[in-house]
Amino acid sequence: MIRSAAAYAVLRQVRPLHQYSAHAVADLLVGTELTLPLRAILELLLDDGPQTVPDLGRALLVTRQGVQKVVDDGVRLGHLELRDNPAHARSRLVAVTTHGRSVFASLRAVEAANLEAATAGIGEEDLMRCAAVLERLTAGVRRLAGSGATVPHPDVAAVDRAGAR
Repeated sequence: MIRSAAAYAVLRQVRPLHQYSAHAVADLLVGTELTLPLRAILELLLDDGPQTVPDLGRALLVTRQGVQKVVDDGVRLGHLELRDNPAHARSRLVAVTTHGRSVFASLRAVEAANLEAATAGIGEEDLMRCAAVLERLTAGVRRLAGSGATVPHPDVAAVDRAGAR
């Protein structure tokens, strides 16, 4: 098999993996106040610290307006809070509340247990190698996408953040 065919075989697995993962997490959110977009924002803020709405939009490749709606819901539900931004008077920082941290930690514990079950029989080294290969493949495809890779698109999720961690 030539390398391009092997790469294409990997890419063909990414979309179903992403879709099944989203469904599995969405199922966990049934009956809670969390949504998939709010979960993504909580994770991003917990990983990288307080950020402005425009920064969150850029990181998630979605519009500022879309992020603002989710942030407003998160504030209303007590998962997020807005703080003064010393770098910009008009663009406040979004941060996770203690309640938001607790809710996310509980969700991640269930997700971790589900991932343990889903990856039974796959070694930790294989998973780490897979993550490293996907990180490099994502970087290569992003280079091909060029400047268009920064334009928000509804099908794009925050899957390439792993390299920034």
